[in-house]
Parts: sequence; C-alpha cells; structure tokens
Amino acid sequence: MPPAPTPVVVRRTHLALRSPAALRRTAPPPAAAAVHLARRAPCGVAEYRALYRLVGERWHWRDRLAWSDDRLATWLARADVAIWALTMDDAPAGFFELHRHSQGHVEIIYFGLAEPAFGRGIGGWMLERAVDEAWAMGATWVGLNTCTLDGGAALPNYLARGFAPYRTEEYVAVV
Repeated sequence: MPPAPTPVVVRRTHLALRSPAALRRTAPPPAAAAVHLARRAPCGVAEYRALYRLVGERWHWRDRLAWSDDRLATWLARADVAIWALTMDDAPAGFFELHRHSQGHVEIIYFGLAEPAFGRGIGGWMLERAVDEAWAMGATWVGLNTCTLDGGAALPNYLARGFAPYRTEEYVAVV
C-alpha cells in the first residue's frame, strides 16, 4: 500500500537571465553520452505526456496531467510554445518547454532529465540550448522557476549558468 499523501512546505525560487551575455556556458556533454536534442513541432499529446511523466514523475509534476487531451493539444499547437526532446543512446532522456509571453520574456516552463542522464554532464549543456532557443524566440529576458521538490542539481545548475533569483515564495503541496 502506498504511503498516505503528506503536506510539505515547498520553497519556489524564480530566476531570470537578463541578457544573452549573462549566460555562462559549460562543456558539451561527453561524446560517449550519444545525446541529441530536437524540436518536436508539432509535439503530439502522447509524446508530450510520456516525456512529462518520464522527467517529472519523481519530482511530483502533476499540473499537465490534469489537462484534457484537447486542452493540451491546443497548448502544444500554439506558435508561442516550443517543445524540445533530448535522446540519449536513441532513448528519451529529457525535455524542455518554452513559452513566449506577450510581455516579451520567454519562460522555461519545464526542464529536466530522466534518471539515466543524471550526472553525465548533460544538464548544463541542455540548459544552454534552452536559453539559446529562448533568445531565438525573441526573448527580452529568460525566466524559470524551481522548487525544493525538484532535484538537488536544479538550482545549482541554474545559478552556474548565470540565472539570478528575483523572488521566492512558499506554499504547501501534498506529495
């Protein structure tokens, strides 16, 4: 029997990269990792849900699971939304989702790796690619957020790439 859901206090940190010059680059992943990143345009609902679960299940991502297929398909078809999928050794290994807001900034809404890609020097490189794609979408600045439910490498990766925190908040989540 699974454990009963437990309320936990979660701290969310909002971060921003205000210019392309602020991005601190890292080494590309080792050639042995056999990684490939490709835009999914269009990204189908089934593929999106599979990537979302693959990456987010362990971190309690649930928001998009509550969306109907029609709502999610409409979202994925928008011109201001971009989905990029990472493969490693020809298997799904991560993804990121970008959304260009009407105010001009681009938000990295979801970003993450699947467990087989952890600790292999891929996360920093993939974050750089997400930022580069955000600027290519016409960003005036690039934003994202992370929380204490996310993996321990998330916030250090964002800070190492040059993102600066601008707001924090706390909320209660049931996990």
